[in-house]
Amino acid sequence: MRTCLLLAALLPSIATVSAQQAAPQAGPDSRIVRLDVVVGPKSGPPTTGLQQQDFTLTDNKSPRTITSFKAVSSAQEPVEVILLLDAVNIDFSRVAYARQEMQKFLKADGGHLAHPTTIALLTDKGTQIQKDFSSDGNALSSSLDHETTGLREIRRSTGIWGANERVQISLAAVHELASYASKRPGRTIILWVSPGWPLLSGPRINLDSKQQQQIFRNVVALSTELRQANVVVYNLNPLGPGENLLRANYYEEFLKGVSKPSQTDLADTSLQVLATQSGGLVIQGTSDVSAMIARCFDDARAWYEITFDMPGAEQPNEYHHVSVTVDKPGLIARTRDGYYAQP
Repeated sequence: MRTCLLLAALLPSIATVSAQQAAPQAGPDSRIVRLDVVVGPKSGPPTTGLQQQDFTLTDNKSPRTITSFKAVSSAQEPVEVILLLDAVNIDFSRVAYARQEMQKFLKADGGHLAHPTTIALLTDKGTQIQKDFSSDGNALSSSLDHETTGLREIRRSTGIWGANERVQISLAAVHELASYASKRPGRTIILWVSPGWPLLSGPRINLDSKQQQQIFRNVVALSTELRQANVVVYNLNPLGPGENLLRANYYEEFLKGVSKPSQTDLADTSLQVLATQSGGLVIQGTSDVSAMIARCFDDARAWYEITFDMPGAEQPNEYHHVSVTVDKPGLIARTRDGYYAQP
């Protein structure tokens, strides 16, 4: 019970992260939903050559008319990658290893990168983003050498108070990266090298209605910001499943989009959930970070751009679950889980 009371005292400061952010502004095309759909086998490169008639789109299980369709490759439209090293949620002793793995990838193939990339570093002081994107992996690797993580004041051993602060820093970083990406052209892929921040959820964690409303507002803000900024998040766990904060796949209990405050939990804003719902991947089970990054780069080579008209909402923050299927055996379509519509 003591844990529940202590967590209840901390929750307001966590949940108000989004309240400090400006609400997304509606533009002239705000009633148009754009989906970037990656299609392929369960494991393997994206599949190209599909036509609009191969796709079926539903919104809250109702068929929706595709208003535009385009097969796209990274050679046609820009894809920029933010490669982020999370020095807040990775054990200090393993940050050096994760950095080496990132540099191993950057130097592969003579340092030539398929997509323009920049480096970001998350520390106790916040997010540091190198402003220039480059396809020169050797130059990026050299710049990473000059980035220092420093000694951390917040550690996984600092208990619930440290966990609370790590969540706040991490969620603030998501908002900052989405804002940064919204000013960039085309798609932005965030490769977040991290086991994820604390889920702070479980059978002994009880939330009151005010806390759930705060968390719900944060869920809506994060989902909308990532969608409008055209950002896809990938979570690359460099520690392996044995060193996860909870059991390896606990986050999967929170993957279903929430439609009202009473359904929310703090884990709804976890890195793994945000990545999956944005159309990205959660990659774990190996410590080969270089191979994880390579898989994500391949994933961004080709996709299908689909748009449809957003139906009218009857109430604020009305959740719509989106599903895209492909009429081809063995192929899976992956895109955003849904969106929040406004009246």
